[in-house]
Amino acid sequence: MLSNRQLFAQYLAPVSPTPVGLEIERAEGIYLFSPDGKKYIDLISGISVSNLGHGHPAIKKAIAEQTERNLHLMVYGEFVQSPQTALAKELIDVLPDQLHSIYFVSSGAEATEGALKLAKRFTGKHEIVSFHNAYHGSTHGALSVTGNEALKNAFRPLLPGVAFLELNNLIELRRINDKTACVIIEPIQGEAGVIEADAKFLKALRKRCDETGALLIFDEIQTGMGRTGKLFAYQHTEVKPDILLLGKAFGGGLPLAAFISSKDIMSTLSHSPALGHITTFGGHPLSCAAALAALKYIKEEQVLSPIEEKEKLFRKHLIHAAIKGIRGKGLFLALQFENAEINFAVIKKCLELGLLTDWFLFNDSAMRIAPPLIITKEQIMESCEIIIKAINKLKL
Repeated sequence: MLSNRQLFAQYLAPVSPTPVGLEIERAEGIYLFSPDGKKYIDLISGISVSNLGHGHPAIKKAIAEQTERNLHLMVYGEFVQSPQTALAKELIDVLPDQLHSIYFVSSGAEATEGALKLAKRFTGKHEIVSFHNAYHGSTHGALSVTGNEALKNAFRPLLPGVAFLELNNLIELRRINDKTACVIIEPIQGEAGVIEADAKFLKALRKRCDETGALLIFDEIQTGMGRTGKLFAYQHTEVKPDILLLGKAFGGGLPLAAFISSKDIMSTLSHSPALGHITTFGGHPLSCAAALAALKYIKEEQVLSPIEEKEKLFRKHLIHAAIKGIRGKGLFLALQFENAEINFAVIKKCLELGLLTDWFLFNDSAMRIAPPLIITKEQIMESCEIIIKAINKLKL
């Protein structure tokens, strides 16, 4: 009989030549456990998904209760389903007034696709502006607005009419014009290695979009649900988007994403043609129940208030000559090394020592630090000790 590792290699389609290949039997809190009982600290939360850790009791309880009621009933948007309506109300209560209409989908890339279609439909324009080293997903439309040529070239032709600007370059905002349907931006670029859009730039971008009639899309798929210390990263500034994208941690560990806008903008997808955007599993009852439990817990249990102090603790204890700097906000950090070779060696050694971390798609010389938000100060100290120990073992 083939082992799980052999089955993985033989039957699961590969995404890279060198997958991590770690076999996990169960997970709890910030920890992953292999079949032989070895414990790993999960310092990346399944890539910013498990914000409340693995197997959070409130989320598990909500899922269990929903399984007793129903699973999938109908494609999104046709039936009235209480998990969807309850989640929508809870979410809208924490969003600005212009964001009051939610379209639930299954993944972040699907949210990007829906938002791009929405912007074109509402504005009647077709040109799109994005940014170098932006990441918005791997489907064709999402890939078209992703700002890394190495990731895209093998799949051309992609969407026409997409321009890429340099982040935080005010002069380049002149390229947004009356033909621009939308500008899509991550308030903090994730796969670039946690690069923040500064507040002055975002304010100027908002102004330029207003001047030209372009819709402003904030991709908070990776930064939303408390990752940066506020529920949404845009709350660190005064700038609000016309369309907000959520995903990853939004589902509380289950597949769920959304694009959110005003009723006026969103209603254009419902006619001419009807069913202008359709999803089968968007707003799945289990996912919405899990998301509602996660959102309520974050809001009611003061999950966000200690995050700034937790960030400071990482910064205080991750000091070494091999570490060239730390970027980021809250519990979304990038540990910068001199080159990719060093970074990969440290990541591999950390795994041997019982800590799981990762690199960034467009910055392979930086280490990803994005633990569950519930990580304790003691667990942060332990994580930092392992990283420093890994560096020292490599004699860097």
